[in-house]
Amino acid sequence: MSSLTGNKPISTAELPALIRANSRRTSSIRTSQMAYGQPWVWLFGGTLVMCLVMILGLLYIILRYGLPTFWPAPIVAITTLDGSRIMGEVVRQESYQPDESALNKLTEATRQLATHYLRDHYGVAQRELIRTGNYDITQTHHQWVSDFEMKQTELPPWALLIERTNQGRFFGILQKFIDGTAVITEKPEEAWRLFQEHHDAIVKLVKQIEHLNKQELGLLNHRVKKAEIAVKEQEIRYGLDSQQRAKAQTQYQETIKLQQARQSEINQQLVELGEKSHRYAIVCQTIQGVDKQINLSEVVRAFPANQLGTAGKWGVYLSRWKEFISDDPRNSNTEGGVFPCIWGTLTMTIIMTIFVVPFGVLAALYLREYAKPGLLVSTNRIAVNNLAGVPSIVFGVFGLGFFCYFLGGTIDQLFYPASKVFGPTFGTGGLLWASLTLALLTVPVVIVATEEALAAVPRSMREGSYACGASKWQTILRIVLPRALPGILTGTILAMARGAGEVAPLMLVGAMKIAPELPVDSVFPYIHPERSFMHMGFHIYDVGFQSPDSEAAKPMVFTTTLLLIVLIAFLNLSAMWLRNRLRRKYLANQF
Repeated sequence: MSSLTGNKPISTAELPALIRANSRRTSSIRTSQMAYGQPWVWLFGGTLVMCLVMILGLLYIILRYGLPTFWPAPIVAITTLDGSRIMGEVVRQESYQPDESALNKLTEATRQLATHYLRDHYGVAQRELIRTGNYDITQTHHQWVSDFEMKQTELPPWALLIERTNQGRFFGILQKFIDGTAVITEKPEEAWRLFQEHHDAIVKLVKQIEHLNKQELGLLNHRVKKAEIAVKEQEIRYGLDSQQRAKAQTQYQETIKLQQARQSEINQQLVELGEKSHRYAIVCQTIQGVDKQINLSEVVRAFPANQLGTAGKWGVYLSRWKEFISDDPRNSNTEGGVFPCIWGTLTMTIIMTIFVVPFGVLAALYLREYAKPGLLVSTNRIAVNNLAGVPSIVFGVFGLGFFCYFLGGTIDQLFYPASKVFGPTFGTGGLLWASLTLALLTVPVVIVATEEALAAVPRSMREGSYACGASKWQTILRIVLPRALPGILTGTILAMARGAGEVAPLMLVGAMKIAPELPVDSVFPYIHPERSFMHMGFHIYDVGFQSPDSEAAKPMVFTTTLLLIVLIAFLNLSAMWLRNRLRRKYLANQF
C-alpha cells in the first residue's frame, strides 16, 4: 500500500490512526458561510418578512379605523365643575400633561381641584374629544373635556343624533312633533313614533324634488344653452346678418317658449311637493337649552343612540354603508356618499386600460418580433425603462399641455367655435384627457411585461408553426400571443393598479372636488368624455387635507381608502381570474 505522506510504506495496523489524523486536520479548516450563501438567504428572507409586516400593518390600520367609522356611538351629556354642559359622541380618548395655560383658563375653584388631581396622578390627565355638532348654533364641531373638569356624565334616553342634509349633525333632546303650525305632541315617545311614521314618505318627496331639479330642469336648461351656443356658432361662422344665424335664432326663441311652458309646470309641481315636504317637523332642545325646529325634509337619518340595541346599531351601520356607496357627498365631502368617486375611478381605469393595452402590446410586438437588434432598438428600450421612473406629476403637466391645451384647443377651434365665448369644451381637463394621460404613464409597464411574456414563449413553437407553412403574422396571432396572454395580463394588472391610485396627474387634467354632473347621463350624445369627474384618490386628499372639519373627516379618510383598496382589488382579481383561465387553456398545448 502506498504511503499517504511520502514513499514510506505503512502497515494495515497504522491505517486507522492515519485516517483519524487526516480527518482532524480537515475539520480544523473552517469554510466561510458566505460560500454557501446562507447569510444572503436570511437577509432576503428577513427583508421579505419586513415588507409583509409593513403591508399587513398598513391594512390593519386602515381596517381598524375604517370599519368602525359608521358604527353608532352613545350620546353622552357631561356637566363640568364650572356649570357648563356638553353633549355629543366621544370620538377619541388620550392621556396628556396639562400646562399652566390650560389651568389658567379654569375658574379658581376648578383650578384648585385640577391641581390636586394632577398632584395625585403625577401630572398626567385623561381627556376626551367630544363631537358636539350643532355648528349652526355653537360654531364649533368638537370640544376637548379633561377628566378633572367633569362633574357628572349621563346618557340621556331621548338624546337624538340627527344627520341633516346641510349644516352637519345635530345633537338634541327630542321635545315635540309639529304638523304645520300645530304641536301634535310634546311627549318624546309619541313624537318619535310619529317621526318614524312620516319620515320615509317625506324622503320620497325630497327625492322627487331632486329629480325635478336635476333631471327635468337640468334637461331644459341644457336645451336652451345648446340653442344659444348654436346661435353664437352660426354668428361666428357666417356673420351677424346671415340666414343661418337667423334660423338658429328662431330655433332659440322656440326653445325658450317651450322651456318656459314646461318650467311653469315643473315649478308648480315643486311648490306642491315643497309644501308637502315641509309639513312635518320636530323640535329638539340642545344641552344648553336652545330649542331647534328641524323639518323632516332636512333629516337624512335620526335615531336615539342611547336606546339602540344590537339589531338597531347594525341597522344604522348598514344604512350608513349603503349611503356611503350609493349617494353623493355632502357637507364639504365629510358626510354622505362617494358614488361619483367610485364611478369616476372605475370608468377612468377602464378607459385607460382600453387605450394602454393595444398600444403597449403592439409596441412590444414590434420590438421583440420585428425590429432588428441595433442602436435604435436599444435606445427605445432604454427610453421605455426610463419612462417607468418619471414622476407622475410630469405626465400630468404633459397631459395638460398636449391633450388639454393643444389637442383639446384644436378640437374646440375646429368644431366648437363658440367655446371662446362660453368656455372651452375639450380645451380643459376631462375624463378622456385624464385617461390618456394615465395611459401614457402606465404604457412602459405593459411594454416591459409584454416583451417578457413574448420572450418566454418557446422558440420550438414558432419553428413548428413555420414548418407547417404559417406566415410570421399567423404564427404571432395564433401561437405566440395566446400563450403570452397571461404575461400580458400581468402587465395590465400592474398598470391598472398604478393608474387607479394616481392622484397628482389627475389634479391637472380633470379630477374635481365636486363634479355636478356625471360624464354619462340622459342627454344626447349620452356620453360626455370632456366633463370633469371625481376620483377616489383625489377625494381622499381633499377630505384629509382640505376639509374645514379635520376631526370629522379623519374617519372618512380611512373609510374611503378602504373602499379604494377594495375597488382596485376587484379590478385586479378580475384580471387575474381571466389570466388564470387563459393559462389553464394553453398550458396543455405547450411542448
